[in-house]
Amino acid sequence: MSDKPSVLFFCVHNAGRSQMAAGWLRHLAGDTVDVRSAGSEPADRLNPVAVDAMREVGIDITGQTPVRLSWDTAEASDVIVTMGCGDTCPVFPGKRYEDWPLTDPAGQPIDVVRQIRDDIRARVEEILAGLTGQRPA
Repeated sequence: MSDKPSVLFFCVHNAGRSQMAAGWLRHLAGDTVDVRSAGSEPADRLNPVAVDAMREVGIDITGQTPVRLSWDTAEASDVIVTMGCGDTCPVFPGKRYEDWPLTDPAGQPIDVVRQIRDDIRARVEEILAGLTGQRPA
């Protein structure tokens, strides 16, 4: 059992928003936080525009794969962040929840995805500060 806090980022396809959020948290927190992401209806692959937007800031998320949320994953998470999943968002008693109303990057041009990426970074920084007291330099 890990003493590190854990965060689950959850959206429908687990191909854009949740993967960008997980990438940011891994980048900013290093090994101080366990990071997970999942979806209710996982896509076959990551959104290539989200991958490009993250690459622009030096974060490579190409090694990630969209996955379906499992009970165990949610149960093992301290914080569950939902993004646009509506009624398919999981509800697990005793968990801290945040819902981020973010534009879905699917089908969006790179300029829009950059804005989403930057919004996600600011939100991830707030979660990190609340969990560990860390503030990025």
